[in-house]
Amino acid sequence: MRPSRPNIVMIICHDLGQYCGCYGAGVSTPNIDALAADGVRFNNYHCSAAQCSPSRGSIMTGLYPHNTGLGGLAHIGWEINPGVRTLPMYLRELGYSTHLFGVQHEASGDPLGLGYERVEAEGSKACELSAALVEWLRQRAPIGGDSPFFVNLGTGEAHRPYAQEDYRVDDPDGVALLPWLPDRPGIREDIAHLNGLVYALDETVGDVRVTLDDTGLADNTLLLFTTDHGLAMPRAKGTCYDPGTKTALVMRRPGRWDDGSVHDELLTNCDLLPTLVEFAGGQAPTGIDGRSFLGLLDWAESYVPREDIFIEMTWHDRYNPMRCVRTNRFKYIRNFGDRPLVYLPLDVWNGPAGQAVCDEYYAVRRPAEELYDLVADPLEMNNLASDPAYRSVLAKLRGRVDRWMHETNDRLLKGDWPPTPKQAERERQGPPN
Repeated sequence: MRPSRPNIVMIICHDLGQYCGCYGAGVSTPNIDALAADGVRFNNYHCSAAQCSPSRGSIMTGLYPHNTGLGGLAHIGWEINPGVRTLPMYLRELGYSTHLFGVQHEASGDPLGLGYERVEAEGSKACELSAALVEWLRQRAPIGGDSPFFVNLGTGEAHRPYAQEDYRVDDPDGVALLPWLPDRPGIREDIAHLNGLVYALDETVGDVRVTLDDTGLADNTLLLFTTDHGLAMPRAKGTCYDPGTKTALVMRRPGRWDDGSVHDELLTNCDLLPTLVEFAGGQAPTGIDGRSFLGLLDWAESYVPREDIFIEMTWHDRYNPMRCVRTNRFKYIRNFGDRPLVYLPLDVWNGPAGQAVCDEYYAVRRPAEELYDLVADPLEMNNLASDPAYRSVLAKLRGRVDRWMHETNDRLLKGDWPPTPKQAERERQGPPN
């Protein structure tokens, strides 16, 4: 007997952005591409922050990072505020059993506190986690019953370090370059190793999908694939630029979302929680920053697209406060304090690609404001903040960020957001500022 409500299997990886073949990237991802071809793909889906814990906190709570309390990374002392509810908590109230396989990065302590009933497998390697999930699904399939399940499978791929044993390595001379970065040996070297991690991740997506098909679970399961933020490459992770904020979101529900549709509407990953809660039969929560896009998935005429989304960053290895609003055409970034032109998180700084560009990024200081015309300048290379022709656009978006910060009681309105004790120690170990 099938459960009355559909199961949900979410595969979430680290630091991938939209680096998949189906998004036009120069890497082979046949299983992710096939899921998109047989499901739904979102082109304009963005994270709330181009860093792990704050972004994942938004996925799990529907709140922007400064509203969750995750001003930085969970393992450096940042925590979700008491009383904030998470996706597993909402789903348990709807009768779902909730299971974690592998990585989560929203809590430094017991992940059961996030609402999971069981941690089914630990570790971070995609191949090992997929093997554990495949076995779990095969055991689960004959049980049936009325109780649906939610599975979150979190992989370590494609987090740095890129050069790891047991992964394929491409020829650096043959890799496709990233359009926002120059052609330099260190960048090619990193891409060659990165691709091997992505190949392993893609195989995991294929293994899980095949198992759902073979066990008969696929017909009543939503399978979705996503990531937390952009690639751990310069001018991506740790920034408010599109290579850091645009993230993959592909989902398939046989008989409902299975026709290869592509959506270009602007979305934030704060929107995923209310969408999944509503899909599971609940009411989309009120009082959160996200809003359900279930109507978009179902082509409902009542769905009203977003006009803008917000992106932020506060703490990573270093204090790096930024607030950003993005519309379909423009992006406005407000930078706080005297910082390098482009911040490189420590893992990026230490890699070959980071070393290939760090001198030029850290030789120039960052402007207080940045404004980009995303239609004319999709790579965000021409800052228009001082261009008189864009004065009215700048004023409008500046005011939009002001209102958002006040409406959401942003901690930066009181001045610098102080570090946790662990963060204060970590800052002394990070790259220059």
